[in-house]
Amino acid sequence: MTEKVSIFAEEAPAPFGHYCNAIKFGNGIHLSGQLPLDPKTGRPIQGDAEAQARQVLDNMTVLLQACGCQLSNVLKTTLYLTDLRDFPVFDKVSKDYFFFLPPARTTVAVAALPGGCRICLDGYAEIRTDTDPGKKMI
Repeated sequence: MTEKVSIFAEEAPAPFGHYCNAIKFGNGIHLSGQLPLDPKTGRPIQGDAEAQARQVLDNMTVLLQACGCQLSNVLKTTLYLTDLRDFPVFDKVSKDYFFFLPPARTTVAVAALPGGCRICLDGYAEIRTDTDPGKKMI
């Protein structure tokens, strides 16, 4: 029987509501929306869309590492933006993190995010036994 396991990483911001940052179920890792929160203070970082994008992806990376994964394990993300003009900024930054075959992604414009954040990213990853991040497109 597959067990649902809550993932906690001390280096990641703690959830500020009644949810888990990540759930492992079988080989799947379901990542809650990551905001650009400083892991030490739990508060949104100051900065432009690029700084917030980097913090979001850093937070996601830490959670994945706690699961024994890396960004190359991510199959799908959903990006939430309060301003769609930030899309090219996030896209540029994400290339620094997903430098291999990028995940599938959906982008959604939202009216607001907690703490006045501009960017939020959730995702789904799978634990794999191979280490090839993949570069093939069909």
